[in-house]
Amino acid sequence: MRRRGFLAGALAMGATPVSARPVMPLHESPRQLLSPSFVDGSGQERTLEEFRGRTVLLNVWATWCVPCREEMPALDRLQARLGGPGFHVLALSIDRAGMDAVRRFYRDIGIRHLDLYLIEEMKGMLGFGIIGLPTTILIDPRGLEIARRVGPAEWDSAAALSYFQDIIAEGHNSR
Repeated sequence: MRRRGFLAGALAMGATPVSARPVMPLHESPRQLLSPSFVDGSGQERTLEEFRGRTVLLNVWATWCVPCREEMPALDRLQARLGGPGFHVLALSIDRAGMDAVRRFYRDIGIRHLDLYLIEEMKGMLGFGIIGLPTTILIDPRGLEIARRVGPAEWDSAAALSYFQDIIAEGHNSR
């Protein structure tokens, strides 16, 4: 019986094409999110509170994380396409080597649209409840977590762009 149940579930998942699945399914209800401080590229201390009123895609990453490195160009393109008063990609590095390592990485791979942000590794991991890298958290304009994904994604795919445009359009009424 158990095997049949497992197989039925696996077949049901297989029946839904990967392209039809959302890039990050929404939580059943929004969740409170801590806002540990971090620094921006000019060394100013920041918190998520400063981004209230916008939908934020918070991506916690590191230069030594291979999947993180691979998805950064897609996050950069997403910010170029949708970034503005209603949406911001906040790529938050936990690199121990500091802001210089992040700057060098951005320069080496041609990141042009993402701002520089850095948080101390343990503070970021514990503060945002990170269990693996990359972790991406979708935050609504009220500052509530509405979705989370552990692992890389094609952030600038047609499906992802449509998904984020819908979320942005919903704004404060997202939940």
